[in-house]
Amino acid sequence: MRRLRNTKIVATLGPASNDYDTIRALHEAGADVFRLNMSHGSHDEIRERHRIIRQIERDLDSAIAILADLQGPKLRVGVFQNGSEELQEGQSFRLDLDEAEGDATRVTLPHQEIFDVLEPGQTLLVNDGKIRLKIRDCGKDFADCEVTTGGTISNRKGVNVPDAVLNLAALSEKDREDLEFVCQLGVDWLALSFVQRPEDVAEARRLADGRAAILSKIEKPAAVKAFDAILEASDGIMVARGDLGVELPVHSVPPIQKSLVRKCRNAAKPVIVATQMLESMIESPMPTRAEVSDVAAAIYEGTDAVMLSAESAAGSYPVEAVMTMDSVAQSVEGDPLYREIIEASRKTVKGTVADGIVAAAREIAETTDIKVICCFTESGTTALRVARERPRVPIIAMTSKRGTARRLCLSWGTNCVMTGELERFKQAVVNAARAARVGGFATEKDQIVVTAGVPFNQEGTTNILRVAPCEERLIYATDPG
Repeated sequence: MRRLRNTKIVATLGPASNDYDTIRALHEAGADVFRLNMSHGSHDEIRERHRIIRQIERDLDSAIAILADLQGPKLRVGVFQNGSEELQEGQSFRLDLDEAEGDATRVTLPHQEIFDVLEPGQTLLVNDGKIRLKIRDCGKDFADCEVTTGGTISNRKGVNVPDAVLNLAALSEKDREDLEFVCQLGVDWLALSFVQRPEDVAEARRLADGRAAILSKIEKPAAVKAFDAILEASDGIMVARGDLGVELPVHSVPPIQKSLVRKCRNAAKPVIVATQMLESMIESPMPTRAEVSDVAAAIYEGTDAVMLSAESAAGSYPVEAVMTMDSVAQSVEGDPLYREIIEASRKTVKGTVADGIVAAAREIAETTDIKVICCFTESGTTALRVARERPRVPIIAMTSKRGTARRLCLSWGTNCVMTGELERFKQAVVNAARAARVGGFATEKDQIVVTAGVPFNQEGTTNILRVAPCEERLIYATDPG
């Protein structure tokens, strides 16, 4: 399904978007990728959502990516005798391993790995940072704290440890079970929560065993510090601004976002900007102006995708939220300033022959009357390189692998078309010309750029660039082989 924009839209499914009609409406409104949040919903519910998405894909003959978002380790306090307590600024409060119910002076924190890394002077955040505790003294089984920001603390509220790297298992037992379940279902992307180091990504990749691409969520200060290594180990990135804004000062998040997006683009790996993008549309049919500006800012930065969370999963206006994102993306991408920003931030990559081929394809397309760049890709890497260039003309990614087509739904500007395995370059050019005409990208009078690799049907062989006519008679008359 051709979009009138290059930025992709990720929509989270949930109670508000659980049936065929709603999910189809979300896709038709602009959702390119559907996120299945493994923190909510049983395996049976996830399986049914997956089935519906694949049915819609068949009915509309439109590739759709499915992203399974693993919950990750959850750090929480225990329970209170009274259910909750009020903590006052300046008072003392203890966290310990005692399993007794909590009161106004203490509560259990059943995570030895936290106590192992605590030091006096560090800060602990409870309930998304609404309560802040400064450690005065600590040991292997306790932390005596001063309440620096008070509030209500209640049963099983989350705890953040922004000042330390925790020696946590990369994946909880639940995550391992969920990972195997969704890989057997056939999802396209796995999102890893609370990544701290590249080794976390390596473990998930080993378990996925090629069945899904790995996307790392950046939501901890340790991940920001180790970002270059995490990016290298990952297939994609999500800038998860919710927890990132809890563990870091909120004013530091925008420059971090801009930096991470640019690094992902330079690495030719897709990046999603996520969390609270159109939060007010959970309850309102119209977003705030600030939210629209937030979405627009991410698009101006060159992000591959923007994401809806509760807006599409639990909100009252899921389809309207997707339509709003679609409209904002079209508006921004139609702004001449958008092209100026995108082209000013483009880096010249000196690497492989394939890098040179795709850079030349973009240059030729923009300096002559070329309508579309058609790239043949097995693994998707060539299409990602073309997307990195952010060309002014559309991109058609031609592939014989359904999994590649689906994964590329997350990548900027890619329009995926399935093709059979090829043996001759002329056959590739003919298929590309047909795809351009059928998709409405070009007419018989137009020319296209085609990139491919010989020998065919092998990954990493992109070595040919051809400017070709869209009229098949001319292709047969002029193309050798």
